[in-house]
Amino acid sequence: MLRKTLLAAGALFALNCGAAHAAVVIDNKMDWAVGYTGPFDAELDVVRFSAHYDSSASAFHLVGTLAGAINTATPGIYVIGANTGSGLNHPFAPQGAPDVKFNQVIVLQKNGTGAVSGHPLTSTIAGDTISVWVPLSFLPTTGAAPVNYSFNLWPRNGLGQISDFAPDNSMLSAVPEPATWATVIFGFALLGGVARSRRRSARAFARPA
Repeated sequence: MLRKTLLAAGALFALNCGAAHAAVVIDNKMDWAVGYTGPFDAELDVVRFSAHYDSSASAFHLVGTLAGAINTATPGIYVIGANTGSGLNHPFAPQGAPDVKFNQVIVLQKNGTGAVSGHPLTSTIAGDTISVWVPLSFLPTTGAAPVNYSFNLWPRNGLGQISDFAPDNSMLSAVPEPATWATVIFGFALLGGVARSRRRSARAFARPA
């Protein structure tokens, strides 16, 4: 059983180290942006946001999940700020998010259209989730490697007010932080130590008196 666990963990680690790099943030419900006055609709409350860079496709897959189904009949947009290295813009201190720094903006409409830097995009809305693939060529670097680009999702209501940030006051990298990898590696080492200890105990038990 332990051997199977180690093999599965190793396979997962190998997949994460391959062409696809992704990170996820879980955002608390009802954590509205500072100064937001409503409406407090579930479709304006982000609960999960992921940034995935696929080097084989040279594209980013960005996925936001809201607290409720997205109503395509009501006004509002979903904006994703992207930091490709320079992070020039950080205007959200009044909304309690001064560390949301970006230099590109991806705008996704509820009708499935979108755009970044004049390039058209097509998004997918399914229930409570909105997702989009953004080619790397639409987000040219300003100093960072693609796996080090970072993103933040903020919905805007029909009046243009920002309702939520995901992450709340930072940017989500397209690849997990070094601390995450350190935790994974430590876990592998711990499992390996347990396996060695069990083998030694089994050998000692099997020795004749």
